[in-house]
Amino acid sequence: MSQSLAAFNAFGAEQFSAMVCQQAPYFSTIAPELVELKPTYAEARMPFRKEITNHIGTVHAIAMCNAAELVAGLMTDASIPAGSRWIPQGMAVQYLAKAKTGLRAVADGSDVDWDSPGEKVVPVTLYDESEQAVFTAAITMNVKAE
Repeated sequence: MSQSLAAFNAFGAEQFSAMVCQQAPYFSTIAPELVELKPTYAEARMPFRKEITNHIGTVHAIAMCNAAELVAGLMTDASIPAGSRWIPQGMAVQYLAKAKTGLRAVADGSDVDWDSPGEKVVPVTLYDESEQAVFTAAITMNVKAE
């Protein structure tokens, strides 16, 4: 079991979310709360706050990228074989609708082959409070066996 998954299970969502933000402080800019973390799946909520809005009052594009990278990275960490390591290599995004509410970020890696090293493309979708998809990302992770 990955250290991230073990910590999530041991400390719970709220405390684990705070720990992640201490380890990687940039994530604190979106005030995330992890909802679920397990192999092949991660979900987090990002509250709507003025601090993450753009000039038209919607959630800023980079805040959505930040949420996508958070769930993709944690899900990857929980999914790769023991002794492996990973790093993000790239991200392709699509903005589907204006994000005017808090968001739910979901990384679903159930269709990814996690048993072998190499490039893995992690799909992430962000949903608004009415469950409309407002953003998608395809994040390429480089997974290496140690």
